[in-house]
Amino acid sequence: MKFNRIIQGDALAELKKLPASVAQAIIADPPYFNVLENEAWDTQWKTAADYLAWCDEWVAESMRVLRDDGLAFIFGQLGKREHTFLHLMSRLSQQHQFHDLIIWDRAVGYDERRDSFTPQYEMILVLRKSDDVKFNKDAVRIPYDAATIDLYLRDKRYKDKDARRAHLESGKFATNILRVPSLKGISKEKCGHPSQKPLNLIDKLIACSTNAGDLVIDPFLGSGTTAAAAKKLKRKWLGIEKDASYFKIAKRRLSAKAPITKRKSSIP
Repeated sequence: MKFNRIIQGDALAELKKLPASVAQAIIADPPYFNVLENEAWDTQWKTAADYLAWCDEWVAESMRVLRDDGLAFIFGQLGKREHTFLHLMSRLSQQHQFHDLIIWDRAVGYDERRDSFTPQYEMILVLRKSDDVKFNKDAVRIPYDAATIDLYLRDKRYKDKDARRAHLESGKFATNILRVPSLKGISKEKCGHPSQKPLNLIDKLIACSTNAGDLVIDPFLGSGTTAAAAKKLKRKWLGIEKDASYFKIAKRRLSAKAPITKRKSSIP
């Protein structure tokens, strides 16, 4: 099995070709179903039932290729057009073992609603195959600033000052609400995909669930963020992408030999 490569093809078909129990982590950012209404890949299903049935299949194959101690991260969001993810989370959690629900706080909302609060988050459903999973909380600690460390060291309840300082200098443990600003059009990281996730967010998912040398698989690679994060963190990776334009963008991004030509989205 070859690693560190992008397969151009259908996610479900290509996942079926892979051996069982090879991936330490699955990072999946699939179509959300009729959210990006001007993108053909997000509106290809006639009904929500069709979309959910498709998700059943590719998630089952993803769980098959996942190691027994691995984790699968599946992106989605809720809203008037995005409520299908609520049903998807319910049925997937009945078919597979639920591990966690992570909230991605995008830091900035997108103001498209007049009759409800401005949406500012997306969700990441985390599934597992067993109770014994690989998870490293220390890998995603959040640093304290010097002033905060100095303040907390004055707390007289802690007798072992050296141990307390070591803990504080390591940073606080991250919660399952991850605040990472979403990418804007002017971001240097933006590659032309309308739902591209920030590298810093994917870094955290890979860092907490894998070690150097482990394999990360992304069935919907898009512009290549998961592969870029895995490469940076010295993990093996394998990406699948059906769209020819995104496939080319990801290849160029990962080769780092030429500037990326941004693909124009049909989103106004």
